Amino acid sequence: MNVTVGSVLRTTAALSLALPLLFAGLRGAKPEKPAKLVDALLKGFGTEREPGVAIMVLKESEVIYLGCRGVADLQAMRPIDGRTNFRLASLTKQFTAAAVMLLVRDGKLGYADRLTDLLPGFPDYGRAITVRHLLDHTSGLPDYEDFMPEPDPRQPVEASQIDDAGVLEILKARKGGWFVPGSLWRYSNSGYVVLGLIVAKVSGRPFPAFLRERIFLPLKMTGTVAHVRGKSTVADRAFGYAKDGGRWRFSDQSPTSATLGDGGVYSSLYNLSLWDEALRRHLLLSEEEMRPALKPVRVPSKGPTGPDGKPADYGYGWFLDPWQGHPRMWHYGETSGFRTAIHRFTADGLTVIVLANRTDVDASALAVRIAGFYLGGEK
Repeated sequence: MNVTVGSVLRTTAALSLALPLLFAGLRGAKPEKPAKLVDALLKGFGTEREPGVAIMVLKESEVIYLGCRGVADLQAMRPIDGRTNFRLASLTKQFTAAAVMLLVRDGKLGYADRLTDLLPGFPDYGRAITVRHLLDHTSGLPDYEDFMPEPDPRQPVEASQIDDAGVLEILKARKGGWFVPGSLWRYSNSGYVVLGLIVAKVSGRPFPAFLRERIFLPLKMTGTVAHVRGKSTVADRAFGYAKDGGRWRFSDQSPTSATLGDGGVYSSLYNLSLWDEALRRHLLLSEEEMRPALKPVRVPSKGPTGPDGKPADYGYGWFLDPWQGHPRMWHYGETSGFRTAIHRFTADGLTVIVLANRTDVDASALAVRIAGFYLGGEK
């Protein structure tokens, strides 16, 4: 049965208790009942008293599946539901890209603007780096993670966390990038941290405030936040876990968990359904304004690759390669304690969102498998 986005506020789909099917056992199942197949997948993620998974499937902005299993917090044992906010990790990049595009529309920023002009004091190697290079991962900026000091194991992980200003200092200390901007593609968290700094510089507003005022509040995504420890809170927060020796270990933070533009947003299934609707109906950016984001980057040497290492396409904050002939814009996220994915099959009007607060989930592969149930590509 289809439900509207609004009804998600009042209910979550009950998980089937009568289908003891394992993941591998689904291959021979008939595709006419995809919801039952997804229910069975969810049952494969352990008991209701473990960290879990939240899944939503939308068709033209209608929720056609919503299922959650597990708990958001092993101490409080709060069940995961449609309002639970997960750390999105690299799904954040689509919001950072949208913030940049809004400033381009405002006339305050241009895709050809140079890094050294936007962030005065940046070393000369940034003179050849443009906003476009940062957006499509062709900037050649060094990876800030490679130059962070080793954390002190005697201290809480938060003591060793780097913030956006710290990333900028690392990049300023480098004498050059990895390659000539525009010549290669290399996935760059550094680039998206820098984009967040550019948004703050150009807009005159802190990056989390800009996202809240220009994206989250206009779209009624009231539970979504770019989280800064000590300055903001995350309502209905899921905490991250990893399995170690058969037991769950609290793994909510890492030394890179305090950066913003590359992975600092928390959101829920419900709020991401509003984001999906805004993209489908062009509520935030017009079709013309979105067009640059959906044009695959082309470089003379090695091009984009997906998480599986195979060739892919990339635009601004989105992978763009199709799946079995179905046009698609998608992204995945991986960080300490969390795995996330959103796959939008644009010609089919189908969107699959997977959020997990455990590290033993391949969220992107799971999203594609679920999409196959609804698109007929998975039997």
